[in-house]
Amino acid sequence: MCCKKLEFIVPQSCDNASLRTFLRKECGVSSRIITQLKREKNGILRNNKNIKTIEKVKSGDRIVLNLPYEENKITPVKGELNILFEDEYVIVFDKPYGIPVHPTKVHQTDTLANYVSYMQKQNNQFYKFRAVNRLDKDTSGIVVVAKDRYTASYLFNNIQKKYCAVCEGIIDNAGTIDKPIALKEGHSIQRTCSPTGQKSVTHYKPLAINDNHTLLEIELETGRTHQIRVHFSSIGHPLAGDDMYGGSLKYIKRQALHCKEVFFIHPFTKEKIIITSEIPDDMKKLI
Repeated sequence: MCCKKLEFIVPQSCDNASLRTFLRKECGVSSRIITQLKREKNGILRNNKNIKTIEKVKSGDRIVLNLPYEENKITPVKGELNILFEDEYVIVFDKPYGIPVHPTKVHQTDTLANYVSYMQKQNNQFYKFRAVNRLDKDTSGIVVVAKDRYTASYLFNNIQKKYCAVCEGIIDNAGTIDKPIALKEGHSIQRTCSPTGQKSVTHYKPLAINDNHTLLEIELETGRTHQIRVHFSSIGHPLAGDDMYGGSLKYIKRQALHCKEVFFIHPFTKEKIIITSEIPDDMKKLI
């Protein structure tokens, strides 16, 4: 199986830096990837010649990392995929609710990862399934998947997301919830606000209000498991349909939460990428 080439040009600002310094500080390549590629034949090249990581680079040098292609070993299953964006490095999906992102003990063949594996087999593609952001099974919206280790590492801390949610009751002012979140005692999944938990900050503003519900736009300063669901439950406004955290199933049968927008700077083209997803019908009906 051949390799995927990642190409970087050394800027003037990195002239005479060591290759390792250039890759780590300028390009954001992880130490783990560098160490792995040092062991690969032609893993790291400068101007088509092998180079050691302690050697100095010059402005204008063309550095190529040859990442071995990785096969997605998740069971391929035919399923519907809605692709919002794709290039050589990233593929972005609009996930409907009811579909997990990764296989679990309960869901082993009906996940986004299974459907992507099937698509790869059909198109003779080779990349490990690396979801940069993860959504709960019943949360809908945008899922970004990186097609190589470097892109996944680069995007992990460089992607901004906006959510929309429908909560119960009336919230008529923008605000911030700053409450630590921890695993609820005696539970393996459910979370709760606790002084002993991890710092968790959620910013929100109302977009629409009716007699029973408020549509919110939400941005997360931190990314804890179930953060949005836990935070709004903690202030007496659980998400509609979120019965795990006190929401009613009267109007909707799943938590009314949707990832509606992602923004990132492309790791190679440096283009500003903004991808949006429309609010699903079941959430629209609530407001």
